[in-house]
Amino acid sequence: MGSTERVQAVLDDVKTAPIPEAEKALFAFVDQLNDAPGDVRREDVERLKAAGWTDEAVYDAVSVCALFNFYNRWIDGTGVQGLSPAMYERSAKRMAAGGYLPAPPRAPHRHPPAGTRSADIA
Repeated sequence: MGSTERVQAVLDDVKTAPIPEAEKALFAFVDQLNDAPGDVRREDVERLKAAGWTDEAVYDAVSVCALFNFYNRWIDGTGVQGLSPAMYERSAKRMAAGGYLPAPPRAPHRHPPAGTRSADIA
């Protein structure tokens, strides 16, 4: 979202947050999906499509919403503890840079061939 202030504005009131109308429509849909999933109708999806969202984007939003609901219930039910604020911040920076993709693997540590002296490496 670009800044913690912008995120907070969305959390405070998505209707007045400084985000594009298409994003406001998506957040309103996700709120409805969370609050009253049985009330979601084709017309709600059509409103998202009219705002510029594709079928794939709507599918992704529903999937992410459903997964977060699952994870929250799993965490609550199993007693798993949340991350520290510092870890959430680190995770947020990683996700802002690369989305939900896993971090790239680290390059393997290379050892010099047997019998190599440190003077030969420099």
